Amino acid sequence: MSALKTDGYDCTTDVAYAVCRKGITSIGVLTGTHPRPPVLSVQASGQVDVAWGEISNSLPRILELAHVNQPEIAGWFDQQKGKPIAQQAFGDWLVDISAEVDTEEPGVHLTLTDKLCKTNCQAE
Repeated sequence: MSALKTDGYDCTTDVAYAVCRKGITSIGVLTGTHPRPPVLSVQASGQVDVAWGEISNSLPRILELAHVNQPEIAGWFDQQKGKPIAQQAFGDWLVDISAEVDTEEPGVHLTLTDKLCKTNCQAE
């Protein structure tokens, strides 16, 4: 979380997540005693094209700051543009994308889940 703060994100914590925001983008990191965060969630709100572009532009840096050593995730994310949902495994990470169009809170959601996590791996 300190790396995100240093990069200009405004960070807070709730019961289960550290949440960092910059512009229309928010990053959620599941907290706990895990060796690395078991869930990293990146969301951008608003019109899907704008939200997708926002995540696309910031994703390589977010992955770097979060110590997710799978840089190919950013390229794969770009290739999925226009698809409402997508899922792919990259090393120890399972990556899910969903684009919300006709909802009360439109935007794009990208979630990375650590496949090595065995206990307390999801928020309550």
